[in-house]
Amino acid sequence: MTVGTDAEAAPRPPLALELLVHGVGGTTPERMLDDPRTVCLAGDDTAGVHRRACDADAEEHPEQHREAPVPEAYCWSNLTSGNGSRALWLLLLPFMVANLAHWMRPPSHRRTLSRGYGAAVRLLALTLTVLLVAAACEVALDLVGWQCAGSPRCVRGSSWLGFAAAGSGGWWSEPGRRLALAALVPAALTALLWWLSHRTWSAYESQRPAPGAAAGPGTPSLALPGFWYGRRSVARLRAAHTAAGLLTVAAAVTVPALRHDHGGASVPLRALGWALAGLICCLALAAVAVTCRAARSEAGLDDATDHRSSRALLAASAAALAAAACYAAWHRPAWTATGRLPTAQAFIVLTVLQGALIAALALLAALLYRSPPPESVPAQADTDTGAGQGDPGEPPRPVALSGLAGPAVGLLACGLGGVLTGGGAQRAADWLDRGRTPGEAGSPLAGPPAVLTWEASVIPLVLALLAVAGAAVAWRLHGRERALCGEVEAAYPDEQHRPARTRQIAAAVARARLTDSAPLLVAVVCAAAFVLGAAAVTGALTGGGTPGDRAADAPAAVSAAARAAQALGSWLVGAGVVALVALGRRAYRDPAARRTVGILWDVGTFWPRAAHPFAPPCYAERAVPDLSWRMESWTARTGGRIILSGHSQGSVLSAAAVWQLDPATRGRVALLTYGCPLTRLYGRWFPAYFGQQPLDGLHHDMHAWRNLWRRTDPIGGPVGIRGTAGEGGVDRGPLLDPAAYGRSVSHPLPEPVRGHSDFQADPAFARERAALLARLLPAGGKALPAQGISGRSSG
Repeated sequence: MTVGTDAEAAPRPPLALELLVHGVGGTTPERMLDDPRTVCLAGDDTAGVHRRACDADAEEHPEQHREAPVPEAYCWSNLTSGNGSRALWLLLLPFMVANLAHWMRPPSHRRTLSRGYGAAVRLLALTLTVLLVAAACEVALDLVGWQCAGSPRCVRGSSWLGFAAAGSGGWWSEPGRRLALAALVPAALTALLWWLSHRTWSAYESQRPAPGAAAGPGTPSLALPGFWYGRRSVARLRAAHTAAGLLTVAAAVTVPALRHDHGGASVPLRALGWALAGLICCLALAAVAVTCRAARSEAGLDDATDHRSSRALLAASAAALAAAACYAAWHRPAWTATGRLPTAQAFIVLTVLQGALIAALALLAALLYRSPPPESVPAQADTDTGAGQGDPGEPPRPVALSGLAGPAVGLLACGLGGVLTGGGAQRAADWLDRGRTPGEAGSPLAGPPAVLTWEASVIPLVLALLAVAGAAVAWRLHGRERALCGEVEAAYPDEQHRPARTRQIAAAVARARLTDSAPLLVAVVCAAAFVLGAAAVTGALTGGGTPGDRAADAPAAVSAAARAAQALGSWLVGAGVVALVALGRRAYRDPAARRTVGILWDVGTFWPRAAHPFAPPCYAERAVPDLSWRMESWTARTGGRIILSGHSQGSVLSAAAVWQLDPATRGRVALLTYGCPLTRLYGRWFPAYFGQQPLDGLHHDMHAWRNLWRRTDPIGGPVGIRGTAGEGGVDRGPLLDPAAYGRSVSHPLPEPVRGHSDFQADPAFARERAALLARLLPAGGKALPAQGISGRSSG
C-alpha cells in the first residue's frame, strides 16, 4: 500500500515535444515523422501541425514518453508550392528581387538614413510596376493599336484587326479610338495585379501573430510584435502601385492625343487635354508621396489600412483613365498614325530614373555601412558559470559586398524587369511582322523603342562575362579540390586511402564552399550590367536608331558584330521570356516541377512585402505566427518542454518564431538547428536582421541552442557564436561526412556524402537533442528561469 501510495503521489513527468520544421522544397508529414499513419492536430492543407497516429493523445499519457520527446511536424511547403497557380508568380520575379533589396540594408543607428534607404527602395519598386504596365502599353497601344492597325500591310496579315484598320471607315479606325480600346489590356493587367495582391494580403498579411511581450528600447527587429504583420503598409503600397499603373495607361492614351491637338485643335479641346495632363501629374505625385510614406510600423499591431485615402487615390486614378479614354476617342478626322507612339520614349526616362535611384541607394547603403553600429547589448553573467557571454575581441562577421548588396540586388531586379519587358515587346513585334525585322526595308512596323533593342544587344556581352567568370570559378574549384585532399585523408586517419574516394569527398567540400563566392559573382555581373546598361541608354539617346543602324557606316567587322549582337540579344530576351512562361506552365501541370519552383520561393519570399505589394506573398507571415502560437499555447496547457528542431530554411523560421515568444514560453524552448543558413547566407546578405549582434542577442536570451553543420553542406554552416567559460558555444561540428571512408563492419556498404540532408541519421543529433532537454530541466525538476529578449520587457 505504501508503495502504491507513493507512486500515486509522485508528480507526472513533464512532457517533452520535438517540433520539427522542414526546409526548402518541403516534404510530407509521413516522411518527417517516419510513419505512414499521421494525423493533423491543427492547421489545414496549406500549413499544419501533424503527429503520428499513436502519439495523438500523448498529453494524456506523458509517462509513456519519458525516454524521448514526442515528435511533431510542422509542414509549410504548400505555402509556397501548394498549387499550380503559384507558378505564375514567376512572371513577377523582378518584384520579388526588388523586395529583397529592402531587407539588405546595413545595420545602423542612424534612423534618417535608414528611412531614406527604405523610401529609395520603395520608389525603385514603384518604377518596376510602371515599367511592367508601360511594356503592356507598348505592346497593346503602340505595336498593335498604333503601328499595326495603322498599316494596311500589317492588317492584311492580322485579320482580327480589320475592324480597327486605318482607312476602313469604321468607328474604331481613328487612332485615338484604337488607343482607347487597346488601353483595356494594360488596365486589365493592373486590375489583375491589384486583385492578386488583395487576395494574398487577406491570407498572409492579415494573419495576426501571437501577443508577445511589449517591445522596449533596443529590441531586435525580428522580436517586434508587428514585424510579421504588414497589413497597413502593404495596403497603402497596393493603392499607390495600382494608381501608378492606371495613371501610366492614362498618360499613354493622353499624350498622343494632346500632341496632335497642340498643332491646331480647338481651344476647348486643347484646354481639356492640358487639364487632364495636369490631373495625371498631380495624381502621380500623390502616388509617389504615398509610396514614400508607406513605411512599415513594426512596434505594434497596426490594423489601420487607410481605406479612405486609398480609395480616393484609386477612384481618382480610375476616373483619370476613363477621362483620358474619352478625350482620346474624340473625333479627329485628320489624325493619322505614323512611326512609333510618342510615349515610347518613356522607357529611356524610366531607365535613367532607375539608374539614379540605384546610385542614391548605393550612396545611402555606403553611409549606413560606415556609420557606427547600433549600441550592442551589454554582456550579462551566465547563469551557470558567471562568465560574460561572447568575446569582445571577436572580429565582426563579413557583410556581403561591404553593405552594397541591396543596391546590387535592386540593379538585378531592374535588369530582370528590362529583360522581361524588352523580350515581350520584341516577341510581339516579330509576331506581328511575320518574322521580318521591324524597322528594316519592307517591314510595316517601326518596331519597339530603340532603347529596348540597345538593352537587348548588351545581353550577349553580359553572358560572355558570366562565361569567363564561370571558367575562372571552375579552375579555382579544381585547384581547391587538390588542396583539400590532404585534409580529407587526415580526417580519416585509420583508413586505407584511395585517390578516387578522396577526390570525391574533396570535391564535395570544394563545391560547398562555392556559396561563399556568390557576392563576388553578383558584384561582377551587376557592375557589368550597370556599365553596359548606361552605354545602351547613351546609344539610344545619341543616335536614335538601333545598334545595327548606328554601325551601318562602320568597318565591316564592327557592323557585323553590331548586327549579330542585336539579333542574338533580341533572340535571347525573347527566349528568356518563353522559357520562363514554359517553366510556369510545366510547374502548373507537374507537381515535381512545381516543387522545384517552390524552392525559389522558399528562399525569396521569406521576407514581408515591404517594398513591392505585387511581389509573391511572404509565407513567413503565416508560418511564424503558426509556430509561435503553437509553442505558447502548448506550453501554457501542458507545462512541458519543446525542442524546436529546424532544418535549412526551417531553422530560419524557427529562429524567427523564438524571437516572437514571450519570456515565459522561451524558458521552456530549446533550439536545435542543422543545415542552418542563418550566418552563412542570411547574416551576410541581411546583416541588420541576422547579423552578429542580433544572433548574439538571441543566443544570450535562449536557454539552449545547438547547431550542427558539415563542411560538405553548400547551404548551411556554423552560426559562429562563441560560448562561455563553461559552454562550448552554439556550434557542434564539423560533423564527419561521409560517416565512413570505406567499408567496415559497422558500415558494410559505401556511405554517401550527405551534404545538406539526413542530419538526423548522425549520432550527434540524438546526443545534442538529449543534452538540450536536460538543460531545460535541471536535476531539481524545475525549468530554468526565463530571460527576456535583449531590450524587451519581461514583465
